[in-house]
Formats: sequence, C-alpha cells, structure tokens
Amino acid sequence: MSGALVAPGRFAGKVAIVTGAAQGIGREVALRLAREGARLLLTDRSALVEETAAAARDLGAGAAVRLADVEGYEGCAQVMAAALARHGRLDVLVNTVGGTIWAKPFAHYAPDEIEAEIRRSLFPTLWCCRAALPAMIAAGGGSIVNVSSVATRGVNRVPYAAAKGGVNALTACLAWEYAAHGIRVNAVAPGGTEAPPRRIPRNPAEPSGQERAWMDEVVAQTRASSLMGRYGTAAEQAAAILFLASDEASYVTGTVLPVAGGDLG
Repeated sequence: MSGALVAPGRFAGKVAIVTGAAQGIGREVALRLAREGARLLLTDRSALVEETAAAARDLGAGAAVRLADVEGYEGCAQVMAAALARHGRLDVLVNTVGGTIWAKPFAHYAPDEIEAEIRRSLFPTLWCCRAALPAMIAAGGGSIVNVSSVATRGVNRVPYAAAKGGVNALTACLAWEYAAHGIRVNAVAPGGTEAPPRRIPRNPAEPSGQERAWMDEVVAQTRASSLMGRYGTAAEQAAAILFLASDEASYVTGTVLPVAGGDLG
C-alpha cells in the first residue's frame, strides 16, 4: 500500500471498532487506522482477526480483539462493551461485515438462502449501529461508516442488493436522527474490489458449472458498469472509508459515497 495514502496522526487519540477485520476491506481499514494512530478493537467471528491485530501492533497501534458473530444483537453488544471496558469511549465504528454468499437469478434462490443473505449483509450493520449509539451519545459524538455496495442495481444478487439497499436507508435515517448528538453516519458503496483469495469462503460449497457461469455474468456486468473498466483495490476502498470516518469529513453526514470507478449503482 502506498505511503502517500496514509495521513499519520489523523486518528490519534481516537478509539475505533472495525467489524469483519479478519479479511478483505475490513483488514485493510484496520491497518490503515493503525498507521494513522487509532486505538483499535477488531472483531470477526474468525480467529484470523488475531493476525490483523498482530499486524496492527507491529505498526505501533494498540489493538485488541473480540471474537463475535455480529449477525445477532448480542454479539454486537459484547463488542461495544469490550471497547468501552478497554478504552472507556468509542469514537469511530466501521461496519464492513457483509458480502454475496450466492450469485444467481432470483428465481433460483431458496427461501433459506434469501434469509441468509439478508442476515449477512444487513443485520450486522443494523445491530452494530444500535449497540454503538448509546456510547456515542454519552460521549457527545462519533462517526459511523457503513460499507454498502453499488450492487443495489445489478444481476444475480437480488437478496444482497435488498440488504445493501437497507444499509443505505439505515445510513440516511440515522444521520437525520443523531446529527443533534454530534454523530455522523455515512456509507461507502464499493464496486467490484480485488482482494486476496478469501481464506474462509462465504459459501464453503464448491460452485457448480452453472453457478460459475452466473458469477461470470456478475463480473462482466460489474466491469461494464465501471467507467474505468476495472475492479478497485481494498486500499482504494479504505481511503474513502477513513476520510468519512475522520474529522476531515466533519460536515459530511447521511451520504452514500460510490467508490466504484464511476458506477453509481
């Protein structure tokens, strides 16, 4: 990652929680925050998050871990309580948990698959925002950045799109409700993003030939929708997330920022 993207000290004195910090965009965000001076509480349901925390400590940041399943409110509440017990405050919450589990035309989704997509890509953000608000209200402010998606319009991902549309609405409504408390709520909407192969796949079942073809349709549509004709990088996503989380964005709230090479979703 280019050092030019890092603003040392931008989060000095800030306590930040990053969900889904074991892999992908969440890991990139955590390490950027570490480089920029934040004190971190990292959470994931995978123990791989310990590796992210160790890398953050190598960068000189204070970084603790709380293993939790944030698809339910109890897990989110435990994460917030752990941050408060360790640091006594919460300044920044970045919600990165989510992602397409299956990719196929809507008529081919089973009812339980639809529910699983909604649980994965809406509820972690919904519950973590709810769990974080009391601490931020008590502190007189804070910044929440939710990771949505430009795939609210696209092929073969209707349940995921519905979940991320919910994240967009949640972001706008919370910004209205809590601006008077000094709490800013924004979201980024990533387009296709290159990342190392997932060490724990979202769907452990080996895809069939038809499922691979449906995913190829998603990739083709994603590239065609981007004016830049490419996927982005996790570093490009993290740069936008950290801007919205930082005091540099002090007059920005209720915004969903597409980070998708010109694809507006």
